[in-house]
Amino acid sequence: MTLLPSPEGVVLMENVGQQPAKKGFLDSLRDFYDKKYKVLLIIPFVMFITALALIGMKIAQTGDFMNKDVSLKGGVTITIPTDAQIEPLSLENALKGSFPGNDITVRALSQFGTQIGVIVQADVAQGEVSGLLDSIRQATKLKLKANDYTAEVIGSTLGQSFFREAFKALIFAFIAMAIVVFIYFRTFVPSMAVVLAAFSDIVVTLAVVNLMGMRIGTAGIAAFLMLIGYSVDTDILLSTRVLKRKEGSVMDRVLSSVTTGMTMTMTSIVAVTVALLFAQSDTIRQIMTILLIGLIADIINTWIQNVGILRLYLERKQAKAEQLK
Repeated sequence: MTLLPSPEGVVLMENVGQQPAKKGFLDSLRDFYDKKYKVLLIIPFVMFITALALIGMKIAQTGDFMNKDVSLKGGVTITIPTDAQIEPLSLENALKGSFPGNDITVRALSQFGTQIGVIVQADVAQGEVSGLLDSIRQATKLKLKANDYTAEVIGSTLGQSFFREAFKALIFAFIAMAIVVFIYFRTFVPSMAVVLAAFSDIVVTLAVVNLMGMRIGTAGIAAFLMLIGYSVDTDILLSTRVLKRKEGSVMDRVLSSVTTGMTMTMTSIVAVTVALLFAQSDTIRQIMTILLIGLIADIINTWIQNVGILRLYLERKQAKAEQLK
């Protein structure tokens, strides 16, 4: 404590000469998020461009932008319930040796962590199913009578039809979402920022799924449809609070949106992760995997990309308003 003279007498001054209190981690993080938002914009755009490049390479190598399973390109799915322990990779290699020109995958059929059979998927014609079964019998030493397995055959024409219809539904849903967003905000840049964030989520998720080697079926297309809804939720929340509300600074409104939006996203991530860990169905696991990747990508695309675009838009709008004064 220090005594300082003044015309009215002696004034007590506390903490004179002491250093200002150091900022905590959260305060430093907030300052960095506030001041370096233009630099942070590099992250989502590099991620988006990289994802586009990976998808382009996929098209150049295979002629398609994703790995399709037999439900979208045609083929046969053979499910073999058995107590015998069959190594999926060994069976897959054996079948590929017998059918070198076909795309064949084998995965274990499990229940509560215990293998109870195998599932074989192959893009073979209907006339080749009996030959595939003979190869399975030879590789597994199983007799495989008619009631020992189930075989689901989808023709290539029907599979391609499924894919076209599902893809049209995905495109239509995305366009409808974009129209609703433009009608609601009635401003090009904020509306485009929402649409771009949702599109980025889909592109990045697809690129990651391709890298994982996952074969997408009709369930996967449904997951991408769900992802559009998950993506738009947080982006609309952000844009509405930043543009429609007037109280506080822009950064205060952004941080308010982050608190609510991250709570929504983390709740969804926890629910999806639990389902992914405990689900036994491959269909459910495929849906949950796609949603989990998309939700993680959405954190970056919403709270870095969309925030940065909105702040640049508001800064330019304010600068133009000041010039007109």
